[in-house]
Amino acid sequence: MAFGKKKTSQSEIDGVQYRRVPTWCIAIAEMQGGAAMAFYSLVGLMSYVASEGYGIALAVAGVILTATRWFDGLIDPFLAVWIDKLHTRFGKLRILMLLGLTIRSVAMLMLFVWFSGKTQSVVLFIILYMVNIVGNSIFDIAGNMLPAVMTNDPRQRPTVQVWATVYNYAFPMALSLVSTMVILPMFGNQYTKDMLSLTCIIYVAVAWVLTLIACIGLTPVDKPENFEGITAGGDDVGLKDMFHFLATNRPFQLYTLSAVADKLAQQVNSQTIISTMMFGILIGNIQFGTIVSMLSMLPSIVFAIFGARYCGKHGNKEATVTWTWVCVVISVLGIVFCAAIDMSAIRTNMVLLCLFFAILLLNNGSKMCITTANGAMRADIVDYELDASGKYIPGIVTATYNFIDQVISSFGITIATFCVSLIGYVHTTPQPTDAPTPAIKAMTLFLTFGVPIIGYVISLIAMRFYKLTKKDMVDVQKRIAAKKQALQSK
Repeated sequence: MAFGKKKTSQSEIDGVQYRRVPTWCIAIAEMQGGAAMAFYSLVGLMSYVASEGYGIALAVAGVILTATRWFDGLIDPFLAVWIDKLHTRFGKLRILMLLGLTIRSVAMLMLFVWFSGKTQSVVLFIILYMVNIVGNSIFDIAGNMLPAVMTNDPRQRPTVQVWATVYNYAFPMALSLVSTMVILPMFGNQYTKDMLSLTCIIYVAVAWVLTLIACIGLTPVDKPENFEGITAGGDDVGLKDMFHFLATNRPFQLYTLSAVADKLAQQVNSQTIISTMMFGILIGNIQFGTIVSMLSMLPSIVFAIFGARYCGKHGNKEATVTWTWVCVVISVLGIVFCAAIDMSAIRTNMVLLCLFFAILLLNNGSKMCITTANGAMRADIVDYELDASGKYIPGIVTATYNFIDQVISSFGITIATFCVSLIGYVHTTPQPTDAPTPAIKAMTLFLTFGVPIIGYVISLIAMRFYKLTKKDMVDVQKRIAAKKQALQSK
């Protein structure tokens, strides 16, 4: 094996030679996350597409979207084994991202544009959505490998996740502004078939631009030598490696429990029907509410930068615990505040507006810090497994997580649509022009703040037993370096 070919720059910290990359490479490579978020935003509109474009009842759509996410989880292991076995002279990340992007783009255009409104075939809807899932899995597995591949420096690794976190929030925010401030008013503030079609075309175009830019940033690290393990007998991997990893890697088990609990909560309140109830119905002006929400996101990006520094100084475990507690407190305050006021007054009362803005700002900022720590933590687990087994399997680590994540978080759409159907939206979807009721308010607060609190509590319990502290990861890197040296000498 050749570990010394065309390496990126090196830095010695804690007695370990770490691999580093220029910051500009990280900044543009992580734009692939923005592309992923464009499609994630489209999935958030899928309930509307099912109803408006294919005549599928809201509750039925929720069940369909849940079941197809299970399909996503089932194919991830097989894709991961193929990805970790894939070796080309051009690396693998750029090839995989472009392949996945092509598949998902065609599927989404079929769903939103080419067939929407022309048929009421539930079977066609399911098939096209499953094709999208295949492309989504390929793209996301490649994208989630970036933190582990780009650098193993514990101080730079959180920086990779900062850019990912910023893009993961900034691009959906920008696209949402375009959707609600420009496109939605063009169609009378109604989520119609034509409105959804135009939104899809714009989102897909943006995703292509961002992915092509990301491929430029990946060039210095997307090389064969950065995907090699430290075993003398070769690097071939199979499903048995995945089963062994899942059964024996305790830190991964606890990390997955923590991260998936948070992801399920996010999946619930990221549904467009929830934001429609919050900003369109309760506040009474979806454009105004969206502006306030988006403006609160901009300063919270500073939290991600601070969160990365906190991770580098204290370790990813401590950062996750600290910011999860902050999120619990802010969510409780959010419930109390919104329950005590007439939320439509937020539009006209400056004091209420400032308090609501502060809650959104602190809530979004704290979530960014958790996301930053979680991304860096998964990269730590890749190195922990490399030290334990000698095999470098970022694809399998990602896919194993995705498999569990997809199965569990798939219930997010079902939970949201089921809960909304309990307050009367069985055959229709919430529209910004609907009148507010106590039932709508109670359900909106539960889905927006209550469900995340449940996820945060589960996360704190899991982190209580997670053992990879900052010091432990330094020891892992020292052992990996020693094993590489010993293999080279042979």
